[in-house]
Amino acid sequence: MKEKIAVLGAGSWGTALALVLADNGHDVYVWAKNEERMAELNTDHTNSRYLPDISLPETIKGTTSLAEALEDVETVVVAVPTKAVREVAQQVVESAKAPVTVVHVSKGIEPDSLLRISEMIEQEMPETILKDVVVLSGPSHAEEVSLRHPTTVTVSSKSAEAAQKTQDLFMNQHFRVYTNPDMIGVEIGGALKNIIALAAGISDGLGYGDNAKAALITRGLAEIARLGTKMGANPLTFSGLAGIGDLIVTCTSVHSRNWRAGNMLGQGKKLDEVLESMGMVVEGVRTTKAGHQLSKKYDVQMPITNALYHVLFEQQDPKKAVDDLMARVKKHELEDLIDILDTKLD
Repeated sequence: MKEKIAVLGAGSWGTALALVLADNGHDVYVWAKNEERMAELNTDHTNSRYLPDISLPETIKGTTSLAEALEDVETVVVAVPTKAVREVAQQVVESAKAPVTVVHVSKGIEPDSLLRISEMIEQEMPETILKDVVVLSGPSHAEEVSLRHPTTVTVSSKSAEAAQKTQDLFMNQHFRVYTNPDMIGVEIGGALKNIIALAAGISDGLGYGDNAKAALITRGLAEIARLGTKMGANPLTFSGLAGIGDLIVTCTSVHSRNWRAGNMLGQGKKLDEVLESMGMVVEGVRTTKAGHQLSKKYDVQMPITNALYHVLFEQQDPKKAVDDLMARVKKHELEDLIDILDTKLD
């Protein structure tokens, strides 16, 4: 069934998902505050700032009016940085006339509160406006999705019906969608892989090669699974699309903002300089702070996360951080698996 869908956020990912929905025959309204970008979307059917050289379907309409975007919609896709989620959720409450299902596609954890994005949305939106929350995550660069290259993601919600409807809205021959009932695992995997991608970028920037990066990805997955399981996730989720799948693509691709930011840090650039040159949000920086806090809250060993925290927020030399990781006390590789199994049995 075709319907009108609102996509809030006109960055690369929001625009790429709008294209997927338009390909599936839906009328898509993209909302953003930038009048020039919305005018370009309506006139030229492009978003040259974030997806240069991509022609967008004419069924995608741009608007700076949230009320117009939300009129007669049942599904709202929230594609804004984690730090903007609360503000956008509040604006939806003010403008929506009927309950909506929110599909969030951001990947992060809020520092200090340590809430997942779905929890932030639930805090800001009353049940009279929020019908369900769905998370869409997995290995998916916007640049490749916009070229209609094969991509596979997963969706999760407390409501199986909402997850299945979201699957139907997005799925096509280029964009395959699975469902997974483990919302905690899907959100934790999507958020924390950005930390490991920053570390992998640093390793590459230092010139350490593939051996080091493979180790970071593997041991990074162990950290993510160790924490996620302690938080109530199903450990099997981390062997799937939202876990190892997203981790691989984010740690190894030049499309990855987090890898690129880490790469510049490894080459000796300062964090402020890196963020300014990126021109886009690097979610892993903020998530590293949250991950460091979560490791303390749940008493979980996360050596890569904590080493990266020292680099980003305590100005530790990246090379020393890597050397310190290599000099850690020896241990058995399967200790992590045993810890995870013990957590589930408890």
